[in-house]
Amino acid sequence: METTDSERHTRDAEIEAIKRVVSVLEHAQQNELPDEFVGLFRQDAIWTTGGGKRLIGRDEISAFTHQVLPGAMKDSTATYEVAHVLFVRPDVAAVKVRQRPVTLDGEPIEGQNEGSPLYIMAKEGGQWCLVAGQNTVVLDS
Repeated sequence: METTDSERHTRDAEIEAIKRVVSVLEHAQQNELPDEFVGLFRQDAIWTTGGGKRLIGRDEISAFTHQVLPGAMKDSTATYEVAHVLFVRPDVAAVKVRQRPVTLDGEPIEGQNEGSPLYIMAKEGGQWCLVAGQNTVVLDS
């Protein structure tokens, strides 16, 4: 089945909207803004941290984030780049992200492993939100 120009335009617009959510996530992380970060999640979201801690619901995600985010970026931070978007349905997407550790000046940090988050996002009320996330460290081979 061939994709029409209109369908391609719609898909491109949705990908850009998803990238904006990831950009807000990056901004919240880099600037240690837990409320901005938590605001990206649906109320019943599931989140697994890079360390494997499972968090169920926005309240648990919020409590954890408010505990660990302030002060977490004092020495370094990370950049987030959308690497791939798979639309499960027009309003549900699996979003693969490349998370790179960087200095506070934005320089890559040698010897630190990247992260490879997978975000499940849903479009609700015209806005994309995080429904589930799993962050995984990429081990050097």
